[in-house]
Amino acid sequence: MRQTKAANEVAFQYYHRLQEIKRFIEEHYMEEISLKKAARIAGLEKKYFSSFFHRKVGVGFKHWLTHLRVARAMDLMKAEDYAISEVAYSAGFKDIRSFERAFKKYTRRTPRDFKNGVRAGITNNVVNKLIFVATFRISVEHWVSF
Repeated sequence: MRQTKAANEVAFQYYHRLQEIKRFIEEHYMEEISLKKAARIAGLEKKYFSSFFHRKVGVGFKHWLTHLRVARAMDLMKAEDYAISEVAYSAGFKDIRSFERAFKKYTRRTPRDFKNGVRAGITNNVVNKLIFVATFRISVEHWVSF
């Protein structure tokens, strides 16, 4: 099993150039973002930006961006019952295959397994709430009839 390295989120608070990158990515993660473009936003040369990002954040820029996109995809699947292809494109992936590979790499689950688990969890929560409400009504009716 492959372990993925955690990013140093504190670096984004401490370094102004990284703050700019994070802000830009959060607004434009659905677009194609090259290392060259990220370096330009940070105001650094591509080669220096790459090593700066890796030293400060602890993972490479592309790794971090892919991880962020997978997290966005997970949020989308939790929020609504979108098709896997809609989730992939909305999260910034250019094709379904790269999305599935990245998703499995970071979560150790396929997008479909994750989505089915989330949907089942939501369904179970709704059912549990309905059972609680029905039980509560029966209890109240029982006590009111006395």
